[in-house]
Amino acid sequence: MRRVTPDRQAMALLRAVVADPGLLCSGWLPSGPLATGRLAMSTGTVAGGAGAPAGGGGGGSAYAADDPEQQRIVALVQLAQQGDGEAFGQIYDRYVDGIYRYLYYRLGSHALAEDLTSETFLRALRRLDSFHWQGKDIGAWFVTIARNLVTDHRKSSRFRLEVTTGDILDADHADRADHHGTEDQVIEHLRNTELLTAVTSLKPEQQECIVLRFLQGLSVAETAAVMGRSEGAVKQLQLRAVRALAKLVPEPVT
Repeated sequence: MRRVTPDRQAMALLRAVVADPGLLCSGWLPSGPLATGRLAMSTGTVAGGAGAPAGGGGGGSAYAADDPEQQRIVALVQLAQQGDGEAFGQIYDRYVDGIYRYLYYRLGSHALAEDLTSETFLRALRRLDSFHWQGKDIGAWFVTIARNLVTDHRKSSRFRLEVTTGDILDADHADRADHHGTEDQVIEHLRNTELLTAVTSLKPEQQECIVLRFLQGLSVAETAAVMGRSEGAVKQLQLRAVRALAKLVPEPVT
């Protein structure tokens, strides 16, 4: 069973804006990709400070022509579109954890997230010829496919969105049990649990916006594309979602 652990810097960023929603309007939070979420989505690692842009700001493009890693992904996609299975395998390895994380946060089931993660990449492979670069990371395309699968699943089975926060934080529980975490680590864990529980109480569109923007690290533009909304609508939605979270979390979460 794949382990799902919230990225610490992503959670710290979310706690900060919940404690002070005005940060969303102050320019402190970039409209481009969030560094922690972007890297957590791509590789499962963290680099850079919380809230630091990982690529161009403003329009939220995740692609930079002079970024060696992005150049590598572009080359891999081109090879995969020519039928190179190994190239697609490398793309899969880079993005699979992020897609699984997105699906698990949306569905709350390890088994279902595993199944739909596999289906996401199977559909992506079948449709790879239809993918064209538009200045955004291919990860956003994968998320769009995964999102459509979630929608189809909920329609077909009348699935009621429910995330089990205790399961989301299972790896954190295990780590603390193994290492008898410090008092600060225990407090951080409790705050994360409280905050993620509050996220599950949001309206579905607010919850998805929070997951995409903060836990997945997508840019405003990418989130808008995935959700089928304008960038302005996404900015308003994330502000409403953060304000709703602030009311749901009774104690300061910073």
